Amino acid sequence: VQLQAFGGGLVQAGGSLRLSCAASVRTFSNRVMGWFRQAPGKEREFVAAISWRDGSTYYRNTYYADSVKGRFTISRDNAKSTVYLHMDGLKPEDTAVYYCAASRAGESSSPYYARNYPYWGQGTQVTVSS
Repeated sequence: VQLQAFGGGLVQAGGSLRLSCAASVRTFSNRVMGWFRQAPGKEREFVAAISWRDGSTYYRNTYYADSVKGRFTISRDNAKSTVYLHMDGLKPEDTAVYYCAASRAGESSSPYYARNYPYWGQGTQVTVSS
């Protein structure tokens, strides 16, 4: 599984960005996809996740950290094997390297913990100026 995240950049406070993460894996639709971030001097933290499909049943549950609820939206396009993170109302404290992550196929462990994602992208820098 290879993940490539892109879309980061420099934006003023209150602005918006959309991150994308393209996955090279045939079982993309059966994996929980998550976004995490790491600011300088801080530990990596959960941002958002979206669950997967089991056959014809869609479990498109979404999960968000309290700090981003109402501002960030996670979505996925299984046909493109891509997960997105749309970020509105950006704040300086959102500045970090953002990483996308994928679970194992069919995994149903908690989406909040980095340890449940064995596959990670290289990260994309988001900088929010005040």
